[in-house]
Amino acid sequence: MSRISRDHYYMNIAVDVSKRSTCTRHKIGAIVVTGDEIESSGYNGNPRGLPHCDEIGCIRDQENIPSGQRMEVCTGVHAEMNALLQAGKGAKGGTLYSTIVPCNTCAKMIINAGIRRVVYLEDYPESMGRDLLTQAGVEVDRVELPED
Repeated sequence: MSRISRDHYYMNIAVDVSKRSTCTRHKIGAIVVTGDEIESSGYNGNPRGLPHCDEIGCIRDQENIPSGQRMEVCTGVHAEMNALLQAGKGAKGGTLYSTIVPCNTCAKMIINAGIRRVVYLEDYPESMGRDLLTQAGVEVDRVELPED
């Protein structure tokens, strides 16, 4: 039995974090790693103190809004945003692991936080976020987790 790579190790943790999500559409998890230390984790859901979509329903579903469009309608905070908020300045120079490629809004936050590398598991319906990260010189890598 061989040891799993660091990317697989950290992505497995992001997958576990996603299981805390309260979003009814996509359960997303993210972690910020600097050096070999996990700085923070985040999953998507409504802001603290507000009712969650798994309790009240999804406004995007109610309005029939396709994935990747009109994201401003969603009341949820993205996993990447939550992880960056918790990491604070500790994110600088680190790697963000996300179960999905970041959207455009998250990409802007990732760039300004000083993240140097983003590792993701699944693609997103729009590519603006990935394109922006690449343009800003952030290394972007997709990984696939091996079957258990």
